[in-house]
Amino acid sequence: MFLYVSFIVFVVFFLNVALGAFADAAFLGDVGEMLVLAVASVLFVVAILKREAEQKSNE
Repeated sequence: MFLYVSFIVFVVFFLNVALGAFADAAFLGDVGEMLVLAVASVLFVVAILKREAEQKSNE
């Protein structure tokens, strides 16, 4: 679940960057962009750590 949410948040970040670069219509400012990328990164790390814990418990 965390991996899917991380992917969705990263897509929001990517769309903001792409709209800002090509259409000059970014909907997030610099701070908002940084926060969205930070949330995506934290969620990705949580997903990876949970998956590693599952593998360790299955061994």
